[in-house]
Amino acid sequence: MLNRLTDLGFDVLTRNHAEAILAHDFPGDLDLLIRVLSEFRIPLSEVVTGGGGEAGPTQRLRFELSDLNWRKHNFKVQTVVDGRERTGVSHEVDHIKFAEKGALALEIEWNNKDPFFDRDLENFQRLHALSAISLGIVVTRGRSMQDAFLPRITGWMQARGLTSEDDLDRLGIGARTSAQQRAVADQVARGSSFAEAFARKFVADKFGQATTHWSKLEDRVLRGVGNPCPLLLIGLPDAIITDD
Repeated sequence: MLNRLTDLGFDVLTRNHAEAILAHDFPGDLDLLIRVLSEFRIPLSEVVTGGGGEAGPTQRLRFELSDLNWRKHNFKVQTVVDGRERTGVSHEVDHIKFAEKGALALEIEWNNKDPFFDRDLENFQRLHALSAISLGIVVTRGRSMQDAFLPRITGWMQARGLTSEDDLDRLGIGARTSAQQRAVADQVARGSSFAEAFARKFVADKFGQATTHWSKLEDRVLRGVGNPCPLLLIGLPDAIITDD
């Protein structure tokens, strides 16, 4: 069933028998998740004018999942020793789908600092050890999307004739610091076009290597972070970004 995503360019990785668990115990939930992800689109203008943040793209995806009963849940764990309660702990997950045969946990990491992957995976590990979840799912930017940001944003700006800071102001492209503006001006002075210089600085600042994207997630999981929790990792492809 996951082949439907890979055929569309998504990065997909499963660990610890996750694919078998999904196919046997959660086929309907997996089918709906695949449908939502395969139909999800992000306008490139939203990426640029939104400053790379989460508000637009992932809020829509979160709302769609919530409508399918993948909702935020706070697991509260209380330890009792000889009749005395110890200090409890809680584990919050943004999307939990409770089903007849267990629960699926899902986190969307569109653009956080990459240590958030450690938090998510270790959280899944603890909840799985407590039999609170059957499987953990992480959705993040895929390899092709990460690689495509620079050329796609450059081309988007060139197609719209954006050649100055004034053009960006008129489009309402997020507040930019004087240091960011100087960095772009320096690149233009060295021969880059304004579109190239802006895109290079924007991508480095907003979607750099230290943010949440596929290679950072894959690296952690291949090192064993989150084991032995069954995991499904999904990377969003460049194909879901539209040119408006």
